[in-house]
Amino acid sequence: MRIIRDTAFIDPSDRGAAAAIGNFDGVHIGHQAVIDMARDAAQKTGAPLGIMTFEPHPRSYFSKDANPFRLMNAEAKANRLEKLGVEKLYEVPFNAALASLSPRAFAQKVISEQLGLKHVVVGADFCFGKGRAGTVTDLQAFGAEMGFGVTIAEIVNNDAGAVSSTAIRTALSDGRPRDAAAMLGHWHRIEGEVIRGDQRGRDLGFPTANMSIAGLHPPKFGVYAVRVNVLSGAYEGTYDGAASIGVRPMFGENMPNCESYLFDFKGDLYGTHLSVALAEFLRPELKFDSIDTLIARMDQDCAQARQILANV
Repeated sequence: MRIIRDTAFIDPSDRGAAAAIGNFDGVHIGHQAVIDMARDAAQKTGAPLGIMTFEPHPRSYFSKDANPFRLMNAEAKANRLEKLGVEKLYEVPFNAALASLSPRAFAQKVISEQLGLKHVVVGADFCFGKGRAGTVTDLQAFGAEMGFGVTIAEIVNNDAGAVSSTAIRTALSDGRPRDAAAMLGHWHRIEGEVIRGDQRGRDLGFPTANMSIAGLHPPKFGVYAVRVNVLSGAYEGTYDGAASIGVRPMFGENMPNCESYLFDFKGDLYGTHLSVALAEFLRPELKFDSIDTLIARMDQDCAQARQILANV
């Protein structure tokens, strides 16, 4: 998959895709339905399958002081889209110039002139242009005028109602990763580089791989059964484990992070990239009376996680 970030000066070979347009935060089953429609359009037109998304997320641009809300960082989104067979990922820079474009100017300049898209697929609630003034009806009219096809995808529902990134955030905040996974079509994952922490886990007999969750919507703080993919380095592969997500109340005030203990693993993961899938919430964060009590509970957590992961 090619990632195109400079969409103002695009290589001619990267133009002309059939692309789904949206933020695709989480790449949930609703997003996947839109992508499947774009795949059908790509096959019919002989065009590559593309995704047109925005970096940073428009919500981050307009509400810089808002609480972290993203389900995926750009790296995790790209990894998921590549697994779905996307060939061209257009990460359109979201800035003042883009935000000021009228709906017509957005369709003309970005979709038609810069990317030269043959066909676009959007959700029924898609809005675009300055003030989100453009509707799917407008997009269809612009497509007919400017020479690109338009398909409108209906909202996907499951037994709990409409599938949305907001509903997934709620499930994660409540400590319901299985419900989130039902809407995502895959486990919710935290992806990023392993960074150096305080190395307390090593001292406790549970060496952990620490990752920042800055900018991401935080799941309910606590301990999870996890399946970890090491994406780079000498230890590339899949491992079961237990992860603590939160502020580590046993050790004072700390920035929220994700600390994963990989079962039966020995090695140095600093600088490698991990993808940590949340399989089950085990318990909330706790402040124990002693280090020995903490270690005993961690032993219990790991035993419970092993049992859960043996059956998923």
